[in-house]
Amino acid sequence: VLELLRAVQRGSEDRKRSLGRLRWALQNKETQQKFVRLDGSIRTLIGIFTSSLADMQMEAARCLHELSHSSDPAVAEACLPVTSYLLTYLSGHSVEFMELCLYTLGNLVIESEAVRKQLLPQGIIPVLASCIQSPHEAVLEGLGYVLSQLLQAKEAPTEIIPLVLDSVLPQHMLRLVCSGLKAGIGAAVEFAWCLHYIVCSHTANAALLSLGALPALTSLLLDLASEIPQDAPEGLELLVCPVLRCLSNLLAEETGCKVQIQDERLLIALFLILQCFLQQHPFIVQECLWLLNNLTADEPFFCSALLSLDLLPALLQLLPCSQMASVLVLTVLCNIAEKGPAYCQQLHRQPALPLLLPTLALPDPEVVGQCLELLHLLFLHWPEAAADFVMQGGHQALEQHQSTPELQERARALLDMVGQPLGASTFSPCHTTLSAFS
Repeated sequence: VLELLRAVQRGSEDRKRSLGRLRWALQNKETQQKFVRLDGSIRTLIGIFTSSLADMQMEAARCLHELSHSSDPAVAEACLPVTSYLLTYLSGHSVEFMELCLYTLGNLVIESEAVRKQLLPQGIIPVLASCIQSPHEAVLEGLGYVLSQLLQAKEAPTEIIPLVLDSVLPQHMLRLVCSGLKAGIGAAVEFAWCLHYIVCSHTANAALLSLGALPALTSLLLDLASEIPQDAPEGLELLVCPVLRCLSNLLAEETGCKVQIQDERLLIALFLILQCFLQQHPFIVQECLWLLNNLTADEPFFCSALLSLDLLPALLQLLPCSQMASVLVLTVLCNIAEKGPAYCQQLHRQPALPLLLPTLALPDPEVVGQCLELLHLLFLHWPEAAADFVMQGGHQALEQHQSTPELQERARALLDMVGQPLGASTFSPCHTTLSAFS
């Protein structure tokens, strides 16, 4: 490595070849650490990186990019002197060179708070804002990568997100996400995650709602669902996931925003997505169920629509998918049952009770506990369900939980209810909106 550095410093005829060999060597973790400790190493690379020879610039940029992959903060901090040049070169250079600069910046900000603290005063946010109208997908994807890394930093809510909100970035990010597959799925995915990280800070939701984030993302989800039965592009689940999370978290805020999206097509879209990704990408199931829960938590519109569109059987089929899916399906059913007798009557008409009996036999206290919540609401609002439950052997299913410490009180209360269907109980309904995964 020292010989390569000397060859580069001497400016010999094979300097470009030496840089190429150095780039290959810098893929090794130990070599990266040794290189930055060599006297004048970074200074030499910066000298070539800022030279007027385009091919040499590109080779130096590739060496810096390899260094940026290091997980050692000391290597990232050794690269501090190059950050201002990386920002400068984000305008007026080739697409490939800009892309390389962007990914180098993104890698550096992951590992080092010192790098982030230097980049903010250098104006990284305004520079990125000026790049976001680039017509090149590769540049946009790299830009999204840098932003997503910045927005995940521990200081993002106080130091970075306010700067982002004061720029044109949010409206353009929303535009690029909602252009979906037209702008290229890679860029759309990166910016969707950026929006997700902003939403998770909870301080920016009013600003995003004022930009029309809720109807825009809802419309995007409808468009994505319409693509699924035809020829869904590879990686579509990577875009669907952050879009679902953004919607879920926006709905979890007490902003009254649910009123803005009373569109039953959203439920159809959710179940199409569920059907498409159930086998290959089961993690999407719980994302859809988080959103479904937040849609039905306080809003009768979506509870009624779910029943009138005959989507309940499809929902019940998700009960055995996973522990989390079981809890969320039961929570959605609780949201519906909590709306009163008419809703409980419809739940009773569907084959819900036969499916709840095997659920009560599961060894998971959280799943069983949520099932008991649902039974309470059904028995409270529609006593006929309690009589049916007993006829199907439900009494014995409840008795087995009388010795489980966290379940025994609720199990006994339900046993009292099936004996006296109109009696009061100590239960309280479970119908809260849930913030999706952050």
